[in-house]
Amino acid sequence: MSPIISVNGIGKRYQLNGSGPGHDTLRDLLASVFKGKKIDADQSGQPSQPREFWALNDVSFDVNEGEVVGIIGRNGAGKSTLLKVLSQITTPTSGEAILNGRVGSLLEVGTGFHPELTGRENVFFNGTILGLRKHEIKARFDEIVAFSGVEGFIDTPIKRYSSGMKMRLAFSVAAHLEPEIMIIDEVLAVGDVDFQNKCLGKMRDVASAGRTVLFVSHNMNAVMQLCSRIIWMERGRLKADSTDVQETCARYLMGEDGKLQGFHSADVHGPLDCDFFSLKTFRLTDMAGETLDHPIPGNREFGVEIDLDIHRLSPLLNFGCVVIDEHGQHVFWSVTTDKDAENWPELKIGHNTIRTTIPAHFLNEGRYRVDFFASLHGQGWFSEPGNTPVSVFLQVSGGLSPSPYWRARRPGIVAPVLDWVAD
Repeated sequence: MSPIISVNGIGKRYQLNGSGPGHDTLRDLLASVFKGKKIDADQSGQPSQPREFWALNDVSFDVNEGEVVGIIGRNGAGKSTLLKVLSQITTPTSGEAILNGRVGSLLEVGTGFHPELTGRENVFFNGTILGLRKHEIKARFDEIVAFSGVEGFIDTPIKRYSSGMKMRLAFSVAAHLEPEIMIIDEVLAVGDVDFQNKCLGKMRDVASAGRTVLFVSHNMNAVMQLCSRIIWMERGRLKADSTDVQETCARYLMGEDGKLQGFHSADVHGPLDCDFFSLKTFRLTDMAGETLDHPIPGNREFGVEIDLDIHRLSPLLNFGCVVIDEHGQHVFWSVTTDKDAENWPELKIGHNTIRTTIPAHFLNEGRYRVDFFASLHGQGWFSEPGNTPVSVFLQVSGGLSPSPYWRARRPGIVAPVLDWVAD
């Protein structure tokens, strides 16, 4: 049986400085012509050579009918570019992709909604853009609206919807497609927790119905639950292709070489610079202040240290860490603005070292990834937990409790030793 998707040597090249024929669309080409873009020159006065970036480089794989394939990787790995090529949104620079069946793409939920049209009108409008015929939309209309939970506002213009309502309705339309191939990019990030659970349930229904699914997500729990195969991408290339979903996700989450690396340095691992700060180091430390690159018992506290240069100050500026377990569960977040404003660390322009201590008898046995957290509160990420290149690794082994009844890892994410009293 021939595969339903066949990807053969796909490459996608972009030019970073805008020189040369780097246009994907006629609109981009015409815009550059009418704007009269100048050719960059180097110090000798000669036109500079455009810098090339290969978002995809010689990617090949086949997918059989009925497979649910998770595509994982850090930001910039090429995941979304690959899905755009397969959805025929962008053309590859080299290679080819052959898809044998009707394709439904959920890449940017909400694309195609018109703010002046009502929710009802947008269901038909958006459904048409996504490839549904009018009679198909009519047949599913009640189910789409019920799933979205916006029945009371379906005849209200979309411009009066909250962003969450709009995203819920958009997902509901897209999720009720019935193509042979579904291409899904981070759609489980929409809405509140209850709606995300509904989305996950809908994706399970899609998978169990025997449709072929390509699923990109940074939610490793969802990937492990839904997918029967994992494609791991790194720097535009295929790093791993495996049906051992748990093991591959664990390798991705915990680091490929399995070593305990408690230190991230801009000099060694690459810089993280922005208008507000430049990160120098992010590390775990033992009680003596030394870098923690060995297993630690649960009855020992340890530190998290952030060393950076701050260029601009803002009360919205947050730094911190997020501890993630082997299954992709966020065990806890901790940031510099957790307490009342009077107890925030006093940051300054120039060099800053920020520290916190994780108490003993808190984490369970196991291996953890600790991600660097940096954001402007409510405005945007500089380093997003679960999706950042700045991570270090920790292993907790033994030392959970002096109790003779507690000799192994206890069920649960954390393993606190609490005081109990009797009156």
